[in-house]
Amino acid sequence: MLRRIPATRRGLPICLATFLSCAPALALAAPPSSTPLLLANELGPQIDVAKYLVSEKYDGARAIWDGKVLRFRSGRPVVAPPWFVAKLPLHALDGELWLGRGQFDALSGIVRKNEPQDDEWRQVKYMIFELPDAPGTFADRVRRISEIAKHSRWPQLMAVEQFRVADRAMLKRKLDEIVRAGGEGLMLHLADAPHVTGRSDVLIKLKPLQDSEAVVIEHIAGNGKYQGMMGALRVRTPDGKSFLIGTGFTDKVRKNPPPIGTTITYTYRGLTQTGLPRFANYLRVRDEF
Repeated sequence: MLRRIPATRRGLPICLATFLSCAPALALAAPPSSTPLLLANELGPQIDVAKYLVSEKYDGARAIWDGKVLRFRSGRPVVAPPWFVAKLPLHALDGELWLGRGQFDALSGIVRKNEPQDDEWRQVKYMIFELPDAPGTFADRVRRISEIAKHSRWPQLMAVEQFRVADRAMLKRKLDEIVRAGGEGLMLHLADAPHVTGRSDVLIKLKPLQDSEAVVIEHIAGNGKYQGMMGALRVRTPDGKSFLIGTGFTDKVRKNPPPIGTTITYTYRGLTQTGLPRFANYLRVRDEF
């Protein structure tokens, strides 16, 4: 008979002292940390990809700079070294803290430390893809991002490269190229869109696998080689559907599974007739940041 494994305790919250930027720049209005972010939809058949600017999807930690404080998507402050924060401009920025392709776990270990290590943070890039609340179209803002990065003369502050594709065939070729090189996928941002927030077709993500989020509601005990460990997670989607995820876990995760109530990210390949994800595979805990 299956048994429930007790949930483990969550980690302690991160704290950070704020630092003011000393970089010369014309200030933009800084959004509060609770300001909703623009979130991506999946690529649908109605999308005209020629109207979008395309960039690589970076597998890092999203970070929002309001001109004074650097925060994760959750709103929690990033514990970055004072010299890292001091090099950021007064402009509000939205981007990704990134270490390199396939380096998410290492990046996570660096940016979650309560005592930041200078030698580690010198490897971290801040990849900028948006200027929150800035005027003009996204194409206008892309040009401004490039100017900000160039003006900083700091190689760790980088403008995300944006390019256009003529059609879906060209988009597919570019996706294949990025994935073969170890990248996660592509992001498409409507070129003539003003800055908006919420989930919208203004921003589209394109990956070989779809991904989504669900909340852990039960630990299912393992059998055989997983005896004494977690065998599967029962999770619930935002629309109330529950299902099991039994693959994608390392032995470390099986021995110390995400606590009940944790939001996790999983990958899948389409939906069943009942609306459940096919071949759901655990990816990671979502709310690490």
